[in-house]
Amino acid sequence: MARVPLILSKDQVAPEHHATVDAIIGSRGALHGPFSVFLHSPEIAGRIAHLGALVRFEGTLDFRVRVLAAMVVAREFEAEYVWGAQTGGARRQNVPETTITAIRENRIDGVPAEDAMIIEYTRTLLRKHRIPAAMDKAMRDRFGNDQMIQLSGAIGYYAMLAMTVNACELEAAPGAEILKV
Repeated sequence: MARVPLILSKDQVAPEHHATVDAIIGSRGALHGPFSVFLHSPEIAGRIAHLGALVRFEGTLDFRVRVLAAMVVAREFEAEYVWGAQTGGARRQNVPETTITAIRENRIDGVPAEDAMIIEYTRTLLRKHRIPAAMDKAMRDRFGNDQMIQLSGAIGYYAMLAMTVNACELEAAPGAEILKV
């Protein structure tokens, strides 16, 4: 059970914040997940929604790369909601079950090299807070500066979501895969 009441309709926020709610519903279809708690601070919710739209829908970084990074973030932070929200997208992107299992179990064996690169980059950034020079070079060779920055920004975005859903104890959505830690 979430620690704060979930905001699931526009009438739960002050009228001056209805435009923020409308924008969130417009881009995501409904109020759910992290935004149901972010809206306790409507200014934060609006700004995070704007960033999330860029990271999730408008950026040029391949969706498969984003979903791999998001799953790693969810695993590192043990964020049930984020994990459940990402695994379905991973399967739609044809991420092999062996890769999903490896991320869940904090392993790397059996993961295709192109996916392992994303997983290791994300884990290293989250665990060590820095990227070694050789890893940086490999990432820039593969992605270039723009997409490497988009990936790093996506990792930060999903880390922020993970911390918020954990702080509020937001559970995985009904029917979503549960992260067992």
